[in-house]
Order: sequence, then structure tokens, then C-alpha cells
Amino acid sequence: MYDFDRIIDRSETNTYKFDLRKSYFGEEDVIPLWVADMDFAAAPEIHAEIQKRAAHEIFGYTIRKDDFNEAIKDWCEYKHAWKIQTDCIEYSPGVVPALAFSILGLTEPGDGVIINTPVYPPFHSVVTSNGRELIKNSLIQENGKYVFDFDSFEQEAAKPSTKLFILCNPHNPVGRAWTKEELLKIHEICIKHNVVVLADEIHSDLVWWGKQHNAFALLNDEAAANSLTFMAPSKTFNIAGFNTSYVISSNPKLLAAYRNTQNRLQVHLGHVFSSLALTSAYNLGRPWLKELTTYIEDNIQFVDSFLKSNLPEIQMQIPDATYLLWLNFAEWNMSQKELKDHLVKKAKVGLNDGMTFGAEGKGYMRLNVASPRSILHEALERIVATKPV
Repeated sequence: MYDFDRIIDRSETNTYKFDLRKSYFGEEDVIPLWVADMDFAAAPEIHAEIQKRAAHEIFGYTIRKDDFNEAIKDWCEYKHAWKIQTDCIEYSPGVVPALAFSILGLTEPGDGVIINTPVYPPFHSVVTSNGRELIKNSLIQENGKYVFDFDSFEQEAAKPSTKLFILCNPHNPVGRAWTKEELLKIHEICIKHNVVVLADEIHSDLVWWGKQHNAFALLNDEAAANSLTFMAPSKTFNIAGFNTSYVISSNPKLLAAYRNTQNRLQVHLGHVFSSLALTSAYNLGRPWLKELTTYIEDNIQFVDSFLKSNLPEIQMQIPDATYLLWLNFAEWNMSQKELKDHLVKKAKVGLNDGMTFGAEGKGYMRLNVASPRSILHEALERIVATKPV
């Protein structure tokens, strides 16, 4: 029903992914498989609702009606079996801004915030740019699978200055959908040492092959009361440009600290399309997401099969979640700069530099598979054609 093979020209639409190729990579003609949005048309049901509103000639200050919270409640119950009360929800202009507001509202300058590296680059900057101490707790690999280093994590959490932990669940870029057992261990450590959990669950709807997303707040009432959860339809439905997300917490004090900071900065209103984008996605986008899920799963398997057949030295683990692949180029024996230059200047393929996710990303690149399969095939063929001898 939905055509995910259709190639859509995104150039000259002020899109980060395409129109910043020259400034980011230094080359205009790379295939951009980096920024975490999709090269697929949004669901036509969403498009129709936006067009309907855009046909009106006035774009004034806009309120969020009850349907905003109701769509969130219905979606979370449908997708995650999570029943949420209306007073536990607050609007946000985006997950990264929400993390910043939470850090400002719940900590003081110099307080410590733990992140699990390698991790989404804004997790680093959202801490340091707000004058807090960044505590990097490295994930470790066991049999090729990333896991928590719980001993190290507890040592960091036990420091008196440590106040927050930013959990990436599912994890970007390594693709883990954390198990209940892993999350319970994290919860036990954080409760023991009075560390509040900020759970970024923006990729929670994109879990593959029937695996389950485990929301941190669903572990138990204590975990729910010691956390703020951040979700959005942006990754799920490819509508990040509408800048709409939301925060969930059953703890009124935590939610008030968040809300007060957001209000103080005067960014609580949203814009004319933000509420409509969310409600139309959650209420009308389910058939589209079902077909997208199959297409992305097939794309992941396509890349995995292609690498094994043509570039076996490039290692990857099939992700539990996200449309992002964490590729290990270590066997190419290149410096990170040499690796980046090779892919950009010789292969003409634009991937995310693994080092931007932390020092643990040395030798890695992140590839976004949310593109038509023909585009992925061309990019991989370019890498094969230019692989070092």
C-alpha cells in the first residue's frame, strides 16, 4: 500500500541531511546516510491532515486541546501496554530540549550527569553546555554484544555530586533494546544512590522482529516515581521537523521541575502544526508503521547479507531497535580521519563519524538504513568499489 522504494528528491528543502552535505562532509555529491531521519514520505494520512490545516489562511498562536494528551495515552497503551494519566504528561518542543530543561530544573552547576558511551552526541553537549559535570560510563562488549558495566556504573552513581543518569532506551547508536533485568539493575543502583533517571525513549516504537521495548517507568512504581520519560512521534513517523514531543512522569515534583524550566524559557506553546502532527500520526499512522517496520527489517537484513558477502571485514550486530547500524571498520587499519576521508572522498558515502559518539567509537561509523533499498545498494557498492587493498 505504501511505497518505500520511491526515491524522493530532498535537496533544496532546507533539510539538515541533504543541504548540509557540503559543510559537514566537505563534498556535495555524497550519498547521505547519516542524520537520523528517513528518506520516506510520511504517511499520506498525516500529510492530508497537515494540508487541511495549511489551507486555512491564518497561522496564529495555537493551543493544544485534549486530543493531544488523549492521542499520547492511547498510543502508549496500544504500543507499550502503558496506561498513563493525563496529569503525568507535559508537552516538549523536542527530546533534546527536554533533557536540557530537566538538567536545568533538577541540578545545579557542577552536579554530575552519567551517560553511557558511545551515545548520541547531544547527550554530551546537553550536559557540558549547561555547566554540569559529564560522567562517561562506557558500555562494554561481551561476545560482540553491548552491555552495561554495572560495577563501574555504581561507582559513578555513588559519587555525592552525581544527580542524574540519562538512559538511552533503545540505545543510539548500538541498537540495544534493554531487557527488564538490565533496567531493574540500573533502577536499583539509581534508587540506592538518589540518582534520577532521564529515560530517552524516542526510538521505542522502532523495535524489530517482535522484540519488546521495555519502558523504564513500567518496571515498578518506584522506578516510575524516580524518572522522567521522553517520547515523540518524530522518529517513528518521520516528522521530526514539526518539533513536537512529550514528557511523562508520575512524580509531580519531577514533572513540575521540568515544566517550570520550560515555562521560564517561554517555549511551552509549540506551533500551529505540532499538536496536529502528533495526533494525526498516532491516530492514523498505524497501518503505515506496520509496513515500514517490515521494510526496515528487510533493509537491515539486506545490509547484513551484503556485508557478509562483499565486505566481511566490516562487522555489525543486528540491532534490536532503531534504523541505525553501528559498523566496525577496525580491520581496515585506518586512523579515524583516514576512514572518514576514504568514505567521503573515494566512496562518496556520508556516514556519521563514530568518534562523535565518544572515544569508544574509534573505528566505527553509523549508517542510517531508512532509505529506499536501491540507495543503500548503491552506497554499499561504492564502498566495495573503493575498499582499500
